[in-house]
Amino acid sequence: AAIKVYEASNKQTYYDYIYAYVDEMIDSTGTIKTYKLSNQNLDMIKSGDVLLYLYSKTKEERFLTAIETLNSQMETQPKTSDGGYWHKKIYPNQMWLDGLYMAEPFHTKYALDFVENKDNAQKIFDDVVLQFDLIQKHSRDEKSGLLFHGWDESKEQRWANKETGNSQHFWSRGMGWYGMAMVDVLDFLPENHPGRVRIINYLNQFAEAITAVQHETGLWYQVLDQGNREGNYLEATGTSMFTYAFAKGVRKGYLDKKYLAVAEKGYKGLLDNLISIEDNGVVNLNKCCGVAGLGGNPYRDGSFEYYVNEIIRSNDPKGTGPFIMASLELNR
Repeated sequence: AAIKVYEASNKQTYYDYIYAYVDEMIDSTGTIKTYKLSNQNLDMIKSGDVLLYLYSKTKEERFLTAIETLNSQMETQPKTSDGGYWHKKIYPNQMWLDGLYMAEPFHTKYALDFVENKDNAQKIFDDVVLQFDLIQKHSRDEKSGLLFHGWDESKEQRWANKETGNSQHFWSRGMGWYGMAMVDVLDFLPENHPGRVRIINYLNQFAEAITAVQHETGLWYQVLDQGNREGNYLEATGTSMFTYAFAKGVRKGYLDKKYLAVAEKGYKGLLDNLISIEDNGVVNLNKCCGVAGLGGNPYRDGSFEYYVNEIIRSNDPKGTGPFIMASLELNR
């Protein structure tokens, strides 16, 4: 989000902010603080997007070293039997919607910019597209068109349906991660790659399903299809992500122009209901789900009660980032 603000404004302050973040996290040898390759955690790949950007500007060797480290994780990430990346090593046999946004834009751009051998680059592009193919195959609910948050190939997790392996609910931000993953990966996937057509098709199915569960305010519920249940609430991070994905999808020509109205309605919903401005001018984005996952310790069972009772806070970065990106898309 900060990169997009810098590019739109050309203000040095924003560039300095971006640089300071990476400068703090990567030492002179290119080692990433707090990162452990052995964790095989897809969430850790996302910050690599910033490295790809800064390396193109600075050519600092330590940034390239860190980029190669993150790519080496992608090369060794454990997979399901049909080739889907495990979300983390501690979550064996599981694909989560979150992982597509965390890893695939980085991996696609890495292949485009850093892999000179065409066959090797093609392998990465194929692998990226496969992740979308598999999540559609395993996690999409035929009836609603929505995708379940997680899929456990082993069907051993307490949260997993014993027949399908799916978790039991459609989580707003999970679907948001997925929508942003599609529109962002398409920035880097070559025009002639056969997978492009499929991803654009998935995006259109996604847009139709998400629009069907939009609330009259323009917002979306934390548990997308359970708006009538007590405890459910209209949530900011998912709404911001859908708004961004629709606005960008229309601008890029992947989605019908009618979805721009859906994005604008979503944005108005955020401004009218979830934004507050303090006396000192600080803008707050309220009703952000702080975190949600599956399994782990303490165990997260993926129930309706679980999703609606996770911490709610203002200005969670997983909301403010997409809100900024949605603002810039609609401002175009």
